[in-house]
Amino acid sequence: MSFLSKIRSTKARMPLGKMALNTAAVLLLGIALGVFSKYLDYRQASLPQFLMLIDEALDLHNFLGRFPFWVAAALCISVYSNSSVRAAVNVFAFFAGMVSSYYVYSKYVAGFFPKSYAMIWVAFTIISPLLAFICWYSKGSTKVSIVLSSMIFAVMFNMTFAYGWLYFGVYSVLELITFVFSVIILWRAAIKETVLMIALGTAIALILKAVMPFHLG
Repeated sequence: MSFLSKIRSTKARMPLGKMALNTAAVLLLGIALGVFSKYLDYRQASLPQFLMLIDEALDLHNFLGRFPFWVAAALCISVYSNSSVRAAVNVFAFFAGMVSSYYVYSKYVAGFFPKSYAMIWVAFTIISPLLAFICWYSKGSTKVSIVLSSMIFAVMFNMTFAYGWLYFGVYSVLELITFVFSVIILWRAAIKETVLMIALGTAIALILKAVMPFHLG
């Protein structure tokens, strides 16, 4: 089946109303997570006791301010969308909702707007449809799919682990959980393909570490 016919058949199976509803749900999820993330960051001193304990134990507000959680969420949305085009639309809606709600809250509730930092997330939101479009093919059965899943594995690996010649560590427990979650999403149908993905992904991670020796998170 060709790429275009695959998209057409997917659209035929899913009514337009349901596609719109799914995208709206993803948009609302992004808005809710954006507000929640900024609320944790801004209202630390007045958080409910259970949230304060969780935040103190796991550094939750800083975790949500870094990339790994959002990349894993986008990966999940991409892979489980019905087509590569739907993956692009859904992920863009998710990030548009998250980034806009986060910085609207920051400006009008918290009273400040970190423009330079916001521009990083705006740029990420702009390119997110292309990345989602590509990520959707990582769960296929071709060699290209294995390479794509290995590259995603490598990015998540470098955002999770701090390592060098004489050390190896984890940036945080939550990022380790996010990494495991991402690996589960990327898990191949055949164990040989999964082992190949992990081996190739680790090699790519080492190369990326040498080329870009800074933390992507």
